[in-house]
Amino acid sequence: MDTQHSATLHAAVPRWRDYLMLMKLRLSSSVVFSSVTGYLLGAITVRFWEIIILIFGGILVTGAANAFNQIIEKQQDAVMKRTANRPIASGRMSINEGLLVAFTLLVAGLILLYSLNFLTFIFGAASVVLYALVYTPLKGKTSFAVFVGAFPGAIPIMLGWVAATNSFGIEPGTLFAWQFLWQFPHFWAIAWLLHQDYQKAGYTLLPSGKPDRQSAFQALLYSTGLILLVLLPYFGLAGRFTVSGVATLIVLILGAILVFRALALFRRLDHTAARKLMLYSILYLSLTQIIWVVDHFITK
Repeated sequence: MDTQHSATLHAAVPRWRDYLMLMKLRLSSSVVFSSVTGYLLGAITVRFWEIIILIFGGILVTGAANAFNQIIEKQQDAVMKRTANRPIASGRMSINEGLLVAFTLLVAGLILLYSLNFLTFIFGAASVVLYALVYTPLKGKTSFAVFVGAFPGAIPIMLGWVAATNSFGIEPGTLFAWQFLWQFPHFWAIAWLLHQDYQKAGYTLLPSGKPDRQSAFQALLYSTGLILLVLLPYFGLAGRFTVSGVATLIVLILGAILVFRALALFRRLDHTAARKLMLYSILYLSLTQIIWVVDHFITK
């Protein structure tokens, strides 16, 4: 990057926007949505001040994890088109400034989560450690990193339940398992679309190492697993987390559409099918959570 273009790039992005990019605020908001879902499903008495603390604590902790990720992956981000304009990768922000922001976010976020209860603090801290210190370094070495990364990715909905109840059991475990399985078709669809870009950075994140029928089959397999998992609350196998027959039927239909999208990728093996799977997986996640929460309060 020449000096003139670099200077233009520095001037083009306001500092506050760089901080939001460092935190990946859109991703953080999605994570917090899952946390609030877990809280609403677990709370016997909803306390809005706890929800506010959970929201801000979750945004700060997730933002810290994302900041550490960008610091560690500075060189890789710089060579990928999708990430080259991130503040640290582009050179607009120094690593020292990034570290200062990351640690500030982490400490503030963990203090907020600790104010809810100690278990919430532990799970919040664990998510940052797993994401930044385990998943991120593994990405450049093995596709198994996706499996590891699914653990911190599944913690938010479980953390929300724990924040509401100060206890861990089959209920948050079931929610964790559901979001854990969901991440595979979602992320592999993204990895399919960005395979060439990821290769520039030395990342091989599809299960077979390339966008082929074996990788598509894995996405289909995990999508099918979600169909089975959402039946547990209906049959009373998820403790206090129960779902009515009507809500279960709706969620099963949503899951069947996800399987259909994954099957389309398995059959067609193209970017169009991968993009549809990726976009629908986001819709599936949000709609399922909304349906569970609405059902919980209707049938409560």
